[in-house]
Amino acid sequence: MLIIDSPTTDAYFNIAAEEYLLTRFPVEDLFLLYVNAPSIIVGKFQNTLAEINLDYVQEKNIKVVRRMSGGGTVYHDEGNLNFSFHTPLGQHDFMDFSVFTQPVIKLLNRRGVPAVLEGRNDLLVEGRKFSGNAKLARHGKMIQHGTLLLDSEMEVLGEALKANPLKFTDKATKSNRSRVTNLLPYLPADTTTADLRQWLTDEIMQNNPTAQRYELTPDDHEGIEKLVEEKYSTWDWNFGFSPKYNFQKAAKVPAGFIEVHLDVVHGIIGKAKIFGDFFASRPIEDFEAQLIGVRHETGDLKQALSALNLTEFFGKVTLEEILGVFK
Repeated sequence: MLIIDSPTTDAYFNIAAEEYLLTRFPVEDLFLLYVNAPSIIVGKFQNTLAEINLDYVQEKNIKVVRRMSGGGTVYHDEGNLNFSFHTPLGQHDFMDFSVFTQPVIKLLNRRGVPAVLEGRNDLLVEGRKFSGNAKLARHGKMIQHGTLLLDSEMEVLGEALKANPLKFTDKATKSNRSRVTNLLPYLPADTTTADLRQWLTDEIMQNNPTAQRYELTPDDHEGIEKLVEEKYSTWDWNFGFSPKYNFQKAAKVPAGFIEVHLDVVHGIIGKAKIFGDFFASRPIEDFEAQLIGVRHETGDLKQALSALNLTEFFGKVTLEEILGVFK
């Protein structure tokens, strides 16, 4: 087994590294550890916009990254340690999460933390979740990865993942907003993610005496950064990959009541209907037509709407007021 510590807290890099390592080490067992700066990690089959508080996320410059595995959306920051096991496919029962969560439970139990695996893939302490785990199979390998909330900013976590469920109708996998907790109240007050990192590494090495540390090479960095540029930092992957969804939102602006209905496929607006009690000197259908083919993304919408005389459609409104109804 190779033990790899990521040298960065860049979420784009670390999530890209998960995919890169699949082909870099096609048969080896790997154990990867990383900590991300504030970021939201979205399950592969989820509608990103339906999972996050977009305004808050943009205001706080929180990165949003879609991972390869299914499951729900999670929040990462420097108070959260992430671990990832890579093994040849077929070596373990794909649906059994206990094999790779057992080292975490054992090391915490030894330190007096009453951690347990409950349900399919969650680690709990006194009924509250501190670790969610997900899996994927690809290129003949299996990855099981999970989070460990040690001292995460719970207020930020709550706000960043506070999506408005009334805006979206879709068939995408929804996150289960479980009650979550940090591990720090159950450990010595000065415990850090670096401590947790070392404890978990020691546990893995004890269970795998032939395990060796591996440092990412310049070639590895280049390969991972290529994936970041082409995939993991792109809107197309992180937002546009979302399943088909229907978006609706209503808002009261000085010019009147405006209600937006959108059909969106892979992030692109395919159909738009606008309702309200505003006064228009130009057919609203002309406005709706300008939205077709535009990405459901603030920057692209702003560019498209900036080319229009909005007063003709809605009366005395500002661009920001209209944009606000689309997010």
